[in-house]
Amino acid sequence: MNAINEMISALKKERNALILAHYYQTREIREIADHVCDSFEMARLARDAAEELLIICGVRFMAESAKIFNPGKTVLLPSQDAGCPMADMITPGDVRELRGRYPDAAVICYVNSSCAVKAACDVCCTSSSAVKIARSIPEQQVIFVPDRNLGAYVGAQVPEKEIILFDGCCPIHDRITEEDVILAEKAHPGAKLLAHPECRGEVLEHALYVGSTAGIIKEAMDSDCGEFIIGTETEIAVSLAALIPDKSFYPLKSGFLCADMKKTGPADVLNSLKNTVYEVLLSEDEMDGARKCLERMIELG
Repeated sequence: MNAINEMISALKKERNALILAHYYQTREIREIADHVCDSFEMARLARDAAEELLIICGVRFMAESAKIFNPGKTVLLPSQDAGCPMADMITPGDVRELRGRYPDAAVICYVNSSCAVKAACDVCCTSSSAVKIARSIPEQQVIFVPDRNLGAYVGAQVPEKEIILFDGCCPIHDRITEEDVILAEKAHPGAKLLAHPECRGEVLEHALYVGSTAGIIKEAMDSDCGEFIIGTETEIAVSLAALIPDKSFYPLKSGFLCADMKKTGPADVLNSLKNTVYEVLLSEDEMDGARKCLERMIELG
C-alpha cells in the first residue's frame, strides 16, 4: 500500500467514512473503495450506510442521490466538476412541459439526472430496473427522461405501453454506431457483444446480452463464451480482464471513455477526507421530492 492509500485508510477509520466508487472509476480508485458498484447499488448502499461521512467516487448525480437518502450526513464529491452530460440535458421545466402535453402519463426518470429533475418525476430507474419499473406502474402512457436510447429499449421490451421519449442521451454511448460494431466483430470474430442500453438500438441488435454495468459483468462471468466485445465504458473491459484472466475482453471502440468518471484520483479522495471537500448541499424541498422518486425505484426495482 502506498503512502496516499495508507493515509486514506487511516483517515477513513478516524472519520467514520464510507467510500463508494462506480465501476467506471480508475483502478486506483476502485482499490481504495469500500464498495465498487453501479448506480443502483450505490444508491442502495448510501441509503443503508451507518457511516457519518460518505465519499462518492463517481459523478454529481450519484453524490446527490447519497445526500437525498442521508440529509443529516456529510456527503462529499472529491472532484467538484465531475458531472454528467446526460443529466445536464434536462431541466424540471422540461418535465413540466411534457406533463402538460401528456397529463395521463407517469414520468420515469433515469437515475442519471439532477435532484431537481428527480423531484419533478414519479419514479426513478436505473438501467437494470427500467424495464421492470415500466411494467410495474399502472399507467399505460409513460414519459421516459432523459435518455432516449434507454427509453427506446424499454419501449421495445414493454410494447404494451406507450413510451414517450425525451431527446437526451449519454454522448459517450450514443456515438457508438452499427459500423463500429461490425468492425469490432470483424476484428474479433469469435467474440460476443455485451452492450449497455444507453447505446443506440442499432448497436443493441447485435448484442448477445443487453444490460446494466453490473449485469454485463455477471454475464461475462457466467457465460460459457471465452471472448467478449464490451459495449460500454472501456474501464469495464479492463476490469473484466483482471477479474477473469482466462477470458478475453475487447472494448467495442477505442476511446470509449467517460472523462468525468476519470477526474477523481486518490489525492482527491485524500483531500476530501482531510478538508471535507466538496460537500453536496441540496434544498430540503428538492430532496423530499427526489427521495420519494428514488425510494419508489428501490421498492419497485
